[in-house]
Amino acid sequence: QVQVTESGGGLVQPGGSLRLSCIVSGGDFRNANMGWYRQFPGKERELAATITTGGRTNYVDSVKGRFTISRDDAKNTVYLQMNSLKPEDTAVYYCAGRRSLLVEYEYWGQGTQVTVSS
Repeated sequence: QVQVTESGGGLVQPGGSLRLSCIVSGGDFRNANMGWYRQFPGKERELAATITTGGRTNYVDSVKGRFTISRDDAKNTVYLQMNSLKPEDTAVYYCAGRRSLLVEYEYWGQGTQVTVSS
């Protein structure tokens, strides 16, 4: 069974940075397409960033130029480097994975809270 564990969330001031980490165990991470979702209070989840098995990345417009998704296959880990954080980035951030780009995300982490506030 695949287990996904996020870490790195917390409280940061506007303009600050955080790096989220997501470790995947029990699955074939090298062949997993990964994504970071975020859920704002009272709203549906938004796909913030994705990275394919080949390292191709994609971002929602609101985080382009500020967030960077990356992966380390040797460590079964995907990262989300978040810079120039804004209060509107406050959300619960979820890591998710899937074997194929043609299916929905199959496994999820429990989420990590990111709060941007002065």
